[in-house]
Amino acid sequence: MGTMLFQVKGLSKCFGRIAALADVSFHVRTGEVLGLIGPNGAGKSTLFECLAGVLPSDRGEVLTGGRPVRELLFYVPDGIAPWPAQSVRWALEFTIGFLDGQAALREEVIEQLDLRPLLRQPIGTLSKGQRKRVLLAIGLLTPQPALLIDEPFEGLDLRQARDIAAALRSHAVRGRTLFLSIHQISDAACFCDRFVLLNRGQVRGEGTASELAILASAPTSDLEEVFLALT
Repeated sequence: MGTMLFQVKGLSKCFGRIAALADVSFHVRTGEVLGLIGPNGAGKSTLFECLAGVLPSDRGEVLTGGRPVRELLFYVPDGIAPWPAQSVRWALEFTIGFLDGQAALREEVIEQLDLRPLLRQPIGTLSKGQRKRVLLAIGLLTPQPALLIDEPFEGLDLRQARDIAAALRSHAVRGRTLFLSIHQISDAACFCDRFVLLNRGQVRGEGTASELAILASAPTSDLEEVFLALT
């Protein structure tokens, strides 16, 4: 894992009297796979939306070494069907042309995510798992060095999840930073290098599974047990 890519410092977001995020701070490294984990309602999606600029935060900052956040981060949300009337091929070409995507990766990403049989299909006709693969392809083709991906394995079967995990890891090895919100702790434990544990809008821990185990005074570094101890 590389040097620090960006740092989140004191990020807070309230909806009325409800504090969705409260003084959230952590850092993200170049080329790492960082897992955002936490119970339902912990604030994971709100955090991603604030980082991506979908929601304005109330307080806090993202320290990026002077680079605009939009040049650093690309957000891949869960459960959407962008441009539903357009084909998968059109969406990929739009990403490359309009979003200044990486044309050199086009064929590789299509093969990695098994999209060739879907290229002519309208996105609105795809299944949940197929749409997920298209969304991941769009993200991987963008030029930003860091991807925020909400539930990367949602809607995928076991074989697809393993293949996509290998594909994502291959991009991380080449320096792409992946920040993933994952609700299945077992998936996160198998795939992520480090973790940010969020609970009730607050960071309860940051680090590897072993580092979180020390923080929790847990007798094991099993991520599920550490998760339960810290939430």
